[in-house]
Amino acid sequence: MPRPFVSVIIPTYNRGHLLSQTLDSFLAQSYPEDCFEIIVSNNNSTDDTRNVIEQYSARFPNVRGITETRQGVHYARNSAAKIAKGDILYFSDDDMIAAPALIEEIVKVFELDPLIGCATGTIIGKFDVPPPQWVTRYLTNRYLSLTEQDKAEELVVSRNDLVYSCHEAVKRNVFFQCGGFNPENTAGVWIGDGETGLGIKIKQAGYKFAYTSKSVIYHMIPRSRTTLAYLVRRIGNQGCCDAYTEYREHRSRRGILTGILKRNTIGALRTMSFTTAKILFGRESWRFFPARIAYLHNKNRYDLKLLTDKAFRRMVEIDDWLTDAS
Repeated sequence: MPRPFVSVIIPTYNRGHLLSQTLDSFLAQSYPEDCFEIIVSNNNSTDDTRNVIEQYSARFPNVRGITETRQGVHYARNSAAKIAKGDILYFSDDDMIAAPALIEEIVKVFELDPLIGCATGTIIGKFDVPPPQWVTRYLTNRYLSLTEQDKAEELVVSRNDLVYSCHEAVKRNVFFQCGGFNPENTAGVWIGDGETGLGIKIKQAGYKFAYTSKSVIYHMIPRSRTTLAYLVRRIGNQGCCDAYTEYREHRSRRGILTGILKRNTIGALRTMSFTTAKILFGRESWRFFPARIAYLHNKNRYDLKLLTDKAFRRMVEIDDWLTDAS
């Protein structure tokens, strides 16, 4: 059986100092070099990223770079996908280090079931400095994109487990059928739900998700991502993502105002009560209190914009970010 051709897609923004490590790791794959390509999507970097891409593309025929001027990681991913040659599109980031068998192992997953449309593997945090105890105790990929949640099984096939785009393989036909990634962080403003949105569209189309522990990638994590300030910002941004996801589920302004009122009465009181108890009992998870307040604040602002801005609602309702939003 011929091996499927894989397109490795790496969006990048001002991480020229890390990008070479990421590229070196993918160039050292056990998968045959004539069976995969690497596309680096430069998203308006102002450091030496462009030079790094040019140096690698000059030395390695399976590396090429493109420029995406619309600011936003998922614009960069979608644009690269449009020119990709792969039967399988593999998405990662510019602060990742791939284990040598990453591609080989993740490709095998798609042979198990023709309905598997998306797959992932193990993500291991590679910290610049040892993180505070409260980070390792309470935080998972859901919040800080640090590490994949522990899975006892070597292989999981599911209709419900969504996949993170720092270690995500998608069949090409599935990716295009489902309209690519929704927007997320766009020039510092969080618009949508990114890979979560793509996962929801893949699920709605009837495909399955898979996880294999044998496909491994390491995430380089700086000290700045293990601070309270980062936690507050990250979970605050999640408020925008969740408001976007919830609106798209029913696509109606009905119920938005009621949701805001409940969130700011029952939700706020519950948050304050739990936090008071945690402080009294010395629990380190009290740090989620300011993050939760930021979450509620951002979700309120997003919902109010959905209520009052018709053009914004039309943008949120876009499903195909590969053609309708080009």
